[in-house]
Amino acid sequence: MGFVAPGFEQVGEAFGDALAGSHGHGSALHIRRGGTCVVDLWGGLARRDGSLWQADTTSVVFSCTKALLAVLVGELVREGRLDLDAPVREVWPEFAQNGKSEVPVRWLLSHKAGLPAVREDLQMSAVLDWDVMVDVLARQEPLMTPGEGHVYHALTYGWLVGEVIRRVAGVSVGEFFASRIAEPLKVRAWIGAPKHELPGIADLFNVPGAMLPSLQDPEVERWMTRAMTMGHAFPAELATPDDGFNRDDVRMAQVPGAGGVASARAMATIWSATVSDGEGVRLLDADVIAEMTKEQSAGTPLWPFPGPHPRWGTGFMLNSERRPFLSESSFGHDGAGGQVTFADPVHEIGFAYLTNDLQSADDERGIKLVRALQQSLRIGV
Repeated sequence: MGFVAPGFEQVGEAFGDALAGSHGHGSALHIRRGGTCVVDLWGGLARRDGSLWQADTTSVVFSCTKALLAVLVGELVREGRLDLDAPVREVWPEFAQNGKSEVPVRWLLSHKAGLPAVREDLQMSAVLDWDVMVDVLARQEPLMTPGEGHVYHALTYGWLVGEVIRRVAGVSVGEFFASRIAEPLKVRAWIGAPKHELPGIADLFNVPGAMLPSLQDPEVERWMTRAMTMGHAFPAELATPDDGFNRDDVRMAQVPGAGGVASARAMATIWSATVSDGEGVRLLDADVIAEMTKEQSAGTPLWPFPGPHPRWGTGFMLNSERRPFLSESSFGHDGAGGQVTFADPVHEIGFAYLTNDLQSADDERGIKLVRALQQSLRIGV
């Protein structure tokens, strides 16, 4: 159901194919160009109670949340309140423990801080306690030398970057996100969902065996699993029917490495506001975007897995063979199970594809949607 503007019919057809490949579960696609909606589509099952996906259905957006934090960081940089290349200790003194005194803010956002997992076996109660988590990470000795290569900080990114934001902004990352982004744009998006919104959030459905591929090195596999589970807190699949990111307390907490909740309309509008004046609120600026989209991390990570590999700027995922966006100028982030969100400044595009049918990293639903958009805009034709 929904709307497709003339000239974007290929995108509509591609969404129909993506929905057909989602095992009866739900999806939504929203695309804005120059602040105007050109595609708004949704369908499938949203919740186990039989509720269908609606135009404003919200879902956990997993690692797409990371780039929302990067937008907040960019806002602080734009205002001159944060220096990306200054040591983290200047805003978060406790972080300087155990060989981390010279780690710059930029490394936290580009997966170079050496803290992709925690050494301690944490329970969910610890993970949902902000003060506990930032203390654990401040005290921890890095797992690898900071700055020498990168490893994806699947969950720890959220507390590391979020605490820098909290120290500079003076409020929690969820409050800052609400006041700086969600409320001005009037969108349904939260880092820490309100209790009254819980009944409308889509349930997450796993495709058996799809989330964590088997690797050749059992030690690497162990640490990569720990990066996702935090010890004993989350299931390896991220969400089971009544655990992980399907839990209400997790959705209400601020777990900003992966726990943002939003509608596709909200995510596309946010990204549109970073590259277009058409939303009435403008986020970032050309200088900040240029600075934060310079490649910082690429190629084989220190915990190796088969390529092709993603590329990152400072917080933003960049166009790559692993995660193709609209063009080389695009920036955004994908999320576990199939979420894809990004902006493109050249074409003034805000794009968001969300799904609760969680598939593997080789899932091509989002890739095919982006290819259809490229064809509609005659990019590369």
